[in-house]
Amino acid sequence: MAKSINQVIVMGRLTRDPDMRTTPSGKSVTSFSLAVDRQGQDDQADFFDVTAWEKTGELVNRYLSKGRRCLVQGRLRQDSWEDKETGKRRNRIEIVATDVTFLDGPSSGDTSGGGSAQNGGFQAGQNNQSSNQPIADIDDSKPIDLSEIPF
Repeated sequence: MAKSINQVIVMGRLTRDPDMRTTPSGKSVTSFSLAVDRQGQDDQADFFDVTAWEKTGELVNRYLSKGRRCLVQGRLRQDSWEDKETGKRRNRIEIVATDVTFLDGPSSGDTSGGGSAQNGGFQAGQNNQSSNQPIADIDDSKPIDLSEIPF
């Protein structure tokens, strides 16, 4: 039998400031919403609700705000419930973030630069250094040797 896959990657702007709260068991969870422009269609966007847990959510809450750009990697989760007022069945699909990459530079007061909140860790570059430092020296003048690619 084939293996199932549930993976999503979206890039957009926050439509509101992140909202962080704590569950009764003490885990922190942050909710936010992304507007993702539709390719080739002016003035149209798709809106996605995103949930980020624990350290990832704490970093999102600390460094992102309405209008900031980010890239979210995660999985889709569907909730179903019965509306108490109307008695109708309701559904909602949200993204549960496993990695959030901050795409804008730091706002005033931030010293983090760009970075990534991934599975509870903040990464700016490779070694928690400022994003202004190069990760690797790349020589664009040489052609790529396809035999060196491992796949």
